[in-house]
Amino acid sequence: MAQTSTAQTSPGSWAASHGSWGYTQAQTTLAHTVERQGIGLHSGATTTVTLHPAEPGQGRFFVRTDLPGQPTVSASLEAVNPTMLSTELRQGEAAVRTVEHLLAALVGLGIDNIRIEIAGPEVPLLDGSALGWVDALRQAGRQIQAELRPVARLDRPVTVAHGDAFVAAFPAPALRFTYGIDFEVAAIGNQWFSWAYQADPFGLEGFATAVAPARTFGLAHQVDQLRASGLIQGGSLDNALVCGDEGWLNPPLRFDDEPARHKMLDLIGDLSLLGSLPVAHIVAYKASHRLHGELAAALVPALVYSESPH
Repeated sequence: MAQTSTAQTSPGSWAASHGSWGYTQAQTTLAHTVERQGIGLHSGATTTVTLHPAEPGQGRFFVRTDLPGQPTVSASLEAVNPTMLSTELRQGEAAVRTVEHLLAALVGLGIDNIRIEIAGPEVPLLDGSALGWVDALRQAGRQIQAELRPVARLDRPVTVAHGDAFVAAFPAPALRFTYGIDFEVAAIGNQWFSWAYQADPFGLEGFATAVAPARTFGLAHQVDQLRASGLIQGGSLDNALVCGDEGWLNPPLRFDDEPARHKMLDLIGDLSLLGSLPVAHIVAYKASHRLHGELAAALVPALVYSESPH
């Protein structure tokens, strides 16, 4: 299925303005500050996020501007705090939840250093995909910095698994992701999507075109139970795909395999906590944020860093 006009910004409109977004081994930040506001998936609270440039080597980090002292929370593996149905980062008393779509957009567009000011505990869901964040980053523009970004490569295969669910990473000459899901609901069923990293994120198969537009999804029969548990308080048919026994409640899909693509989006966001994505072929099946995080942690001792992309 072709991508529909539901995407916030079409690839055609990007074509004339993305010349500065090609691959660079230099570290990057934003050229300008940009702001977005929206509702959190689980909290249901409206929150403002302001994205600011940061200095080389500072990495990606959050600042809770609503808390005394404006504490920071680094977008790193050390800050991961286990939660259900999202990725949460915590340092001390400060936490930020549902960070995965924003982080996927940042690493997908190659933004290394950024100060993310957030006036609440949860990153807004926007339309349920990373497209709103991609659009915000495109609006802010990218600034090339003097320092180089180290290139991480695998020196051996790494696998983590829970039952029949797994995530594995294999040494490879280029970065590729493959994701499989399997649901009893017929409208989703068994899906696989494979995507190779493209130097131009706005090209026909680039991150902004092939991965970022995929929206989060859920099953209709689970909605009441999740809400009773305090989850998905901000979820709606406007920011999430919902699937029932008879099919999707809010079609059309942007891709036939949109659910599998969205799971890949989550994986990319979770692996961004390594700092940069490793050159590897990463394969996932029926995985979760927890498994994504376990793979990221298991990758650390298997990564070899160099200054050469080849």
